[in-house]
Amino acid sequence: MPSDLENAMETLIKVFHRYASTDGCSTSLNRKELKKLMETELSSFLKSQKDPAAVDKIMKDLDANGDGEVNFEEFVSLVVGLSIACEQIYQKQVTGAGKKK
Repeated sequence: MPSDLENAMETLIKVFHRYASTDGCSTSLNRKELKKLMETELSSFLKSQKDPAAVDKIMKDLDANGDGEVNFEEFVSLVVGLSIACEQIYQKQVTGAGKKK
């Protein structure tokens, strides 16, 4: 039986390929695919962005090799960055809850 972490990794891979395969090339996300993924899978994050060009900026930041697409390795850097930010918020909540007692 897979562990929680193994399930999380499998889910990450499946989500990436679900969106990457919509326009032909299943090994990378173009701008349209990345936008759809973010609107569906990261809607709370995307809604919190005040900039209407947020997806374009994220795409530019993620596209480390400059090919105009986001491969899995580049995509994982987005997930890692968001996970770190969420963990920092979690730590503040835990620390804040401990101080209120």
